[in-house]
Amino acid sequence: MNVIYRRKPRLSRWQIWNMSFGFLGIQFGFALQNGNVSRIFQTLGAEIDNIPILWIAAPVTGLLVQPIVGHMSDRTWNRLGRRRPYFLVGAIMASLALAIITNSPTWIFATVMLWIMDASINISMEPFRAFVGDMLSSEQRTSGFAMQSFFIGAGAVIGSFLPWILANWFNVPEVPAEGQLLPFNVKLSFYIGAVVLLLAVLWTIIRTKEYTPAELEEFEKGERIARGEPADEKNAAGVHENAGREVNFYRPGIIWLAVGLVLTFILSRVKLEKELYVVTGGISVFGLLQLIAGILRSNGKGGNGLNSILTDLRHMPSTMGQLAVVQFFTWFALFSLWIYTTSAVTSKIYGTSDTASLAYNEGANWVGVLFGVYNGFAAIVAFLLPVLARATSRKITHSVCLLAGGLSLISISFINTPGLLIIPMLGIGLAWASILSMPYAILTGSLPHNKMGIYMGIFNFFIVIPQILAASILGSMVKHLFSGNTMLALVSGGISMIIAALCVKFVKDLDDRR
Repeated sequence: MNVIYRRKPRLSRWQIWNMSFGFLGIQFGFALQNGNVSRIFQTLGAEIDNIPILWIAAPVTGLLVQPIVGHMSDRTWNRLGRRRPYFLVGAIMASLALAIITNSPTWIFATVMLWIMDASINISMEPFRAFVGDMLSSEQRTSGFAMQSFFIGAGAVIGSFLPWILANWFNVPEVPAEGQLLPFNVKLSFYIGAVVLLLAVLWTIIRTKEYTPAELEEFEKGERIARGEPADEKNAAGVHENAGREVNFYRPGIIWLAVGLVLTFILSRVKLEKELYVVTGGISVFGLLQLIAGILRSNGKGGNGLNSILTDLRHMPSTMGQLAVVQFFTWFALFSLWIYTTSAVTSKIYGTSDTASLAYNEGANWVGVLFGVYNGFAAIVAFLLPVLARATSRKITHSVCLLAGGLSLISISFINTPGLLIIPMLGIGLAWASILSMPYAILTGSLPHNKMGIYMGIFNFFIVIPQILAASILGSMVKHLFSGNTMLALVSGGISMIIAALCVKFVKDLDDRR
């Protein structure tokens, strides 16, 4: 007797809209952070060479928080559901941090608040990625991540434009008042962002009902049958293309640990930038984690805590490992964009680095507008990407978008007027729309439902590690290689994104039947 298993029902556009709406608030907060935190640090007295290392809060909190939250949310089920409890806790904490950071008395206090803000946003954001995998069938996942991209773009547009809008439309002061360190238009933007973030996440929590663990188990069996695989997960072993392809981290762990320790020893004998210790130390820690993961022999049943997380890392699907290379070069490029655009534009086009001058603040506000442009364009093209992916493939779509983004980043160095900077922002926006959707749509097809959260958290490693590297070495690169020219940091980011576009060719998309 054949047993017919249910598959996930197709959700309406409005249902996908509701489940993704929280990202509007999350990205609103991120946009305010990305567009203004370097400005806040510089205004509060931080040296320009030290700003990249201060930004390390963002990737480090992502590295630590996202896999833990993913692991916990996979095992959570209460009155609010599986992922929604984390949406709520993270949103409340992030809103408080947004409201406080612009009142920081020193750049050190602002750095602490950045750590709290990033950790809180990550608590909310990580389960949203797994949420799409939980709620949507494979046929709708690309559209689901595209909807998230739309809200990410829309939230970022408003958040990025807000300081400029308040100053130019509502005459909110854009120069600090006497006795104040930050202009009121920046402070008011962060207060508004705190409210928007909380309300948007609450909308998703209230308007979306999650599937129970039992329903998800039945749905996954239906998905396996639809792919021609046995319904029983044990019998399916060897049929799925990722079976038997786990990544063995034991030997690479020894190599990376040895390289990190040797480089640390060499660095201690040579007078170089102290920030480079973060790189060598990071290599050592990365190797140590790989070594531990390779040594552990847990079968994952009943595992919990670090043991279970490292076991899942050791059994990482091959598709994730292939995407890791693409993500590395992609996010190195993005980090250079976020931390150096303000100083590059104000220095080259506005001719000043004086944070108290009107010219600097006009330039910094215009950078917020430019960030809004690329995010707005990303929101517009987000719904076109699934169409292009169906006509070609998700891999080709992602590769073309990254290539456009890389060339656009490089082209910024050839522009000398503020208005023309809008043109490369369109190419960056195209890349951003794809970055927020295509890698996740490709990855989700290779993940089991009961570990969607932890693997999405582990996947975040390959976003934050390049940011940690960038935060550690970009300051030294600008100082020693580029002679203080931050515009060249943007060029290096463009080259990195082009490399990412070329690496997409080597990724295996299991849902691509072509």
